[in-house]
Amino acid sequence: MSNLFSPIKIGGMELNNRIVIPPMCQYSAGDGQANEWHLAHYGNLAMSGAALLIIEATGVSPQGRISYADLGLWDKNTAHALSKVINFIRLHSDIKIGIQLAHAGRKASTDLGWKPHRYFQPDDPRGWQVYAPSAIPFGANGMVPKSLTKEEIKAIIAQFAEAAKLAYSIGIDMVEIHGAHGYLIHQFLSPVSNKRTDEYGGSPENRMRFGLEVFDAIKAAVPADFPVGIRISATDWIEGGWDIDQSIEFARELDKRGCGYIHVSTGGLDGSQQMPALHPGYQLPFAEAIKKTVKMPVIGVGLITDPAEAEQVIKEEMADLIAIGRAMLYDPRWGWHAAAALGAQVTPPPQYVRSEPHGQKELFKK
Repeated sequence: MSNLFSPIKIGGMELNNRIVIPPMCQYSAGDGQANEWHLAHYGNLAMSGAALLIIEATGVSPQGRISYADLGLWDKNTAHALSKVINFIRLHSDIKIGIQLAHAGRKASTDLGWKPHRYFQPDDPRGWQVYAPSAIPFGANGMVPKSLTKEEIKAIIAQFAEAAKLAYSIGIDMVEIHGAHGYLIHQFLSPVSNKRTDEYGGSPENRMRFGLEVFDAIKAAVPADFPVGIRISATDWIEGGWDIDQSIEFARELDKRGCGYIHVSTGGLDGSQQMPALHPGYQLPFAEAIKKTVKMPVIGVGLITDPAEAEQVIKEEMADLIAIGRAMLYDPRWGWHAAAALGAQVTPPPQYVRSEPHGQKELFKK
């Protein structure tokens, strides 16, 4: 039996294989609300053969979005718009659906992801004031953020919890907290971006406090069996920054609290990062190091495009699940093709059963 196509549980949620579609920003919403693009995009990916689809980074407040066109989940309007996408997927697919809840912090108020990077100032209708643990901009041309007060920190924690309640209410299966890629939780974690002198800064324990409080608030806001996972950057790729040792300690604290899984990426905090030459699986050693220290499942990610590579990662227990991102955009039937290559099976919608290739009559579960 294929390792990649073996079942696994995240909390009480059962997955029929180890393929995950990670969050990938679309920059296509209006006032935070999902629309026809999201119907087409997620409806297509829901038929990919993956077991879990995680909806893109979704702002827990208007100011928490990366750009003015980001998806949001903060009120009845954003929840209702997204519920249409969820209900549409449910008509045609049994894929499990997660959502990544995010606050961009100092990396907010930017232009669309495919345009030259720039910030919109608060007086621009597409922009707003950005906030962070400390008044340190993201790069030389970044907007100088306002340092969050303790009251504002508590308010953002409450926004995460409310967004999770809304996600549960519209039928989403699980929540992923965005603690990676230089966004607000990561900004608190890293000593590069967090120069606070109160209980949210200084020692690793203090810098972890905000992320752990977000996790605790979400867990308290949803049913006990509703999985709550997290994505982290295991290293800043900056000397003296957030690193794998601190990531392991953070993962252990989350594990104690009943975290559903940890999704291990790297980088994104600051333009001074010194990343190695990119190659398939370049981030997997970080996932493997964390996996050795926690009970919860670990998702590995990083330019993994070949089914044989993904199969080997699971076989060698470097990670428990594999996130296939850009390769899934390029080939939205990646899961089908992986099953064909590994001698496994997938379940297509009945409308597509006749596409089963000649010579592979056992590919589709009927």
